[in-house]
Amino acid sequence: MEPVIVIGSILLAVLLLFMSGVQANPFKWLGLIGIKFVAGALFLFCLNLFGESLGLHVSINPVTSGISGLLGIPGVAALVVIEKFII
Repeated sequence: MEPVIVIGSILLAVLLLFMSGVQANPFKWLGLIGIKFVAGALFLFCLNLFGESLGLHVSINPVTSGISGLLGIPGVAALVVIEKFII
């Protein structure tokens, strides 16, 4: 996808949020989601660090960080199962 289209879509979404008068602060939600992504990356780092002796390794990227951050420990377990048995 072209960067201009992506940036335009994001700006349009932010503009629509401001125009609709959303009562909740949208930047608060963005901050919380960002914190969860970082926590997910830390979960995966710890898994890779301690799971090395067991042969467990899950790559750290935005998708896996998001899954593990938003779902927590069950998300990390699901990623391990997917990595071991499906991929």
